[in-house]
Amino acid sequence: MIRFCLLIGLLSVITATHAEPSQITWPDGWVVEDVPLTDPASKVSRQRAVKNDEGGTPLLVMELTTTPVEPGHQVNLQGVLLEMRKSLQKDFFRSGYQSVCNKIHEARLSDLKALETTCTITQNGRHVLTQTLVAAVDSDKAYVLSYAGQAEAYKAGQEEIAGARNSLKL
Repeated sequence: MIRFCLLIGLLSVITATHAEPSQITWPDGWVVEDVPLTDPASKVSRQRAVKNDEGGTPLLVMELTTTPVEPGHQVNLQGVLLEMRKSLQKDFFRSGYQSVCNKIHEARLSDLKALETTCTITQNGRHVLTQTLVAAVDSDKAYVLSYAGQAEAYKAGQEEIAGARNSLKL
């Protein structure tokens, strides 16, 4: 069974700063986790929920990060998502996994235009995990919604994932 410590650690590395939390309705039965701030002086908000199996093993993880954007700063969303994807792929590679990500494409995150990519992670040729990264920016905040899970759980959880994603108010 895949250890989700690696996955949760990657989600923590991908995002870094505390702002006013966005509103999201997590799926029923998911465990909402308190995400400690790495730097209490920062303005980043992180929210995470995990779906566990009956034995308490994580099957799916969703995390929403909101980061303030400095006034006047133009965020290169394509560049940010490319760097996040590259970091994700390197970290999985170092842990003995291979990953293939689809082309970054346009999407929606709440009422914002966004960019999205999904990565398929394999080990010894077997599909073990899937992770999606969605990033958007408005005038003063950048948002990243990341969700990942064991291959079968990710596929079976699409309705729950869509429900949470569609509930998002930024």
